[in-house]
Amino acid sequence: MKIGIRREDKNIWEGRVPLVPADIEEIKQKHEIEFIVQPSTIRAFKDSEFEQVGCSVSEDLSDCDLIIAVKEIPVDFFKENKNYLFFSHTIKGQKENMQILKIMMEKNSTLLDYEKIVDDNNKRIVFFGKYAGIAGMIDSFYAYGQKLKFEGIDSPFQKVKHAFDYKEVSKAKVNFAEIAEKIKNGEQKFPVIIGIAGYGNVSKGSQEIIDLFPCKELTPRELVAVDKSTLSTNCIYKVVFKEQDLVEAKSGEFNLTDYYNNPQNYQSIFTRYLNKIDIFINAVYWDNRYPKLITCDYLKQNQENLKNLRVIGDISCDVNGGVECTRKSTNTGEPFFVYEPEKDDIVMGIEGNGPAILAVDNLPGEIARDSSTFFSNILKNYIFSLTKENLDSLSIPEELNKAVIVHKGKLMPDFKYLEEYLKEGEK
Repeated sequence: MKIGIRREDKNIWEGRVPLVPADIEEIKQKHEIEFIVQPSTIRAFKDSEFEQVGCSVSEDLSDCDLIIAVKEIPVDFFKENKNYLFFSHTIKGQKENMQILKIMMEKNSTLLDYEKIVDDNNKRIVFFGKYAGIAGMIDSFYAYGQKLKFEGIDSPFQKVKHAFDYKEVSKAKVNFAEIAEKIKNGEQKFPVIIGIAGYGNVSKGSQEIIDLFPCKELTPRELVAVDKSTLSTNCIYKVVFKEQDLVEAKSGEFNLTDYYNNPQNYQSIFTRYLNKIDIFINAVYWDNRYPKLITCDYLKQNQENLKNLRVIGDISCDVNGGVECTRKSTNTGEPFFVYEPEKDDIVMGIEGNGPAILAVDNLPGEIARDSSTFFSNILKNYIFSLTKENLDSLSIPEELNKAVIVHKGKLMPDFKYLEEYLKEGEK
């Protein structure tokens, strides 16, 4: 079996890899698998590190049975009758990626998507979400400190650096420990409340960073009732919002199963919390069936009451989605823009009259070594199942079967709905 690892080139900041050298070495000791790795000058792991564990480094992956990557693969890369595993970002019918499906179907290819490798409870098994949360929270604290500085307000948060500048989470933790001491010692002059929508892997990663500071948790109900002037300045506060805190039924009682099955029967109630929140982290799944948490109209109509809302870390990064003011995705080189409600427009950077929006669509790439190692440590357990023979006959574990979007050029039954999006893309 030959496995090709395609280099990442979506942008110059993407240094991740789906399998790290240490895990490849372990796989090779247990199974007769040959690895061919495309060369890269931006990857977090050097070519020489792969060569040291017996990988070949070559541009040519045409002889590989399976080609794996992290982000989307350009359409001109696909070959006839090949098997691919990567984040295709197609399952929501994303218009910009329908060409990927179209070409793969034309070339009789098979596509597996990490996003759909799930357990019996539909929980993702192979994911970067924790590290999206970690990097997104670091960047949000950085933006908060810079936003305060722009307003002429001193704060310990000005000592936070951009996640990409730390390179490793351990280095960020050292810096955050120093800032935590400043907060404990009273150098933060007003209380800070961080709201997090969601409680999954992204949320957990975000909270891992928040909890490096002296921290107290409020419930959503306590947040609504609290007088911020009575809160301590020697710690920060976090509030985690679940579905029942974000929406309500238009009639009747909230029911979680009904919400997911019939989201059109629910409306957002999230804005009742916004005037108390300083940093909002959006870490929930959203598609266009669901109500928006924050609309641009609401921000415009309530500007005076939302002056404390200085940063929105939209880690979910659905453009014009649940956080409607996320007007575009950004990259690590230019991660923030300010949404100005009065003008209904954006200004790149931190400076501007409105909340700074973080909308980087590949946040784990900012701490690429750590996030790749975490991801690879899970993925390595499935690689040996993905032989050409197993994929041709779909004799693969059930959790991998669920991840097959296209098999030999045909959409799998669970993904037949994408035919409509493919047709729309042809118009």
